[in-house]
Amino acid sequence: MRWKRRRLRYRAFRKRHEISPVRDRTNQISKTDVIAFSTMRNEMLRLPYFLDHHRRLGIRHFLIVDNQSDDGTAAYLAEQPDVSLWTSAHSYKASRFGVDWLTWLMLKYGHGRWCLTVDADELLIYPHWPDRPLDQLTAWLDQNGIQAFGALMLDIYPKGPTDQARYKAGQDPAEVLNWFDADGYTSKRQKPLMNLWQQGGARARVFFADTPRLAPTLNKLPLVKWNRRFVYVNSTHSMMPPRMNLAYDGVGGSTLSGVLLHTKFLHSIADRSAEEQVRKEHFYDSSLYDPYYDRLKESPDLWCPDSVRYEGWEQLVRLGLMSAGDWPDQI
Repeated sequence: MRWKRRRLRYRAFRKRHEISPVRDRTNQISKTDVIAFSTMRNEMLRLPYFLDHHRRLGIRHFLIVDNQSDDGTAAYLAEQPDVSLWTSAHSYKASRFGVDWLTWLMLKYGHGRWCLTVDADELLIYPHWPDRPLDQLTAWLDQNGIQAFGALMLDIYPKGPTDQARYKAGQDPAEVLNWFDADGYTSKRQKPLMNLWQQGGARARVFFADTPRLAPTLNKLPLVKWNRRFVYVNSTHSMMPPRMNLAYDGVGGSTLSGVLLHTKFLHSIADRSAEEQVRKEHFYDSSLYDPYYDRLKESPDLWCPDSVRYEGWEQLVRLGLMSAGDWPDQI
């Protein structure tokens, strides 16, 4: 596994030529800043709230790779004073779905810093998040010798067909996508990396009931005290060295954890699915997922009688979807 880790780092080093700087403001980053990394394509609808939300959490700088957007995403990002922007016309799939590009940037800028790696359709929340910025969370993790923070990717969705819940850029997506599945999650540890394989939620229930092994993986390690020896193996679902994967014990666990609110099911999902089905950039064997895209193009209703209306982080702790762990109620 040590050799595999070296190969992945060398792969990222070779892929560094596939990204070109558009706006490099990394000289603004201080040693104590929590910084964010992301790869994006055509995310102008989500982008204003995505940036504002993570700024409120305490992200001081965003390092973003734009992959051939044509909806104004790149121009908007280039104007943001706390964003460093790169662009790539190369294959998202061939870059391990952007992980190679971000690994290079993390090697160069992330070493020794807490780094948040998220997609544009993910919003990080954690216990007490409205009142405790990320630097309080990372300070507690540092004090307890913890180098990674895990989260459940929680699908949130509207009641009714997805194309009927209209969303405006800058709006809190949870005002429109205000339902989720509270149970039906499964998880197991996988060798040799000792990472969780957690599945369930609305996508597993609606789209993969007959093929559960194809259902999306929901466990992530989005927040890491980065070291240049680290690598993500499969998106942010697992990483090396393997001990890092033990930082998250999943739904119902007792370790301090968060949730990534997954805002995939905005009204634009049908058009996005049609585009991605043609591009075939999101899965290694894209043909296996054609039925999934076909259903998404129909703007399905993901709501069911067991769906739960989203109320906030306290609710998710009560339901066991995130955990406050040993983090004190008062600090």
